[in-house]
Amino acid sequence: HAESLPPQIRFIVDQAGVALSDVDAVAVDVGPGLFTGLRVGITTAMSLAWALGVPVVTATSLELLAFAAATDGREVMAVVDARRGEVFHARYRRTSDGMTQMSSPAVASPAAVASSLATSAANRGDNVLVVGDGARTHIDVFRGIDGVDVAPTGFDRPSAAALVSLATPVVERGEFVDPTDVAPLYLREPDAKAKWDPAAGTPS
Repeated sequence: HAESLPPQIRFIVDQAGVALSDVDAVAVDVGPGLFTGLRVGITTAMSLAWALGVPVVTATSLELLAFAAATDGREVMAVVDARRGEVFHARYRRTSDGMTQMSSPAVASPAAVASSLATSAANRGDNVLVVGDGARTHIDVFRGIDGVDVAPTGFDRPSAAALVSLATPVVERGEFVDPTDVAPLYLREPDAKAKWDPAAGTPS
């Protein structure tokens, strides 16, 4: 990632006929996601913004997934495969100026998320669309719940197009983040830290 991302950025601006000096803000997906990819992407965004003297706009992977699939009035549960038998998830509703977060990003088992959706649908009559690679990976868990549909393929991963669409009105409103304040949304400890026993000085 570290070797390929900067040349890809250069290629994109060259193809678009835009100089880096013309950039007014940098938008970046802060996760949740895999640790290495998040660190490289966020560090690149921070470095680019710092070098250009421009602010940053952030969005989460879950927010981007929901935005791409959402229609007015219907709630969307974004579900990202977190591996280790877990998923990252959050619930959103699309509004005229972006997305409203209906539940905070969290990590849980697919069964726990599905159970929450089923209970919510039964108690409130919710109509929810589930999107993301976590939904596709664990589709058998989410399929068949009354009031819940799983999005078709094509909505599995966050897109740059969704990031631009979400970031543009935020930039226009001037709701920026200082590059030094950008932080990844991990939601859980990395595998290396989780398996390390400080007292023994060796992996547990």
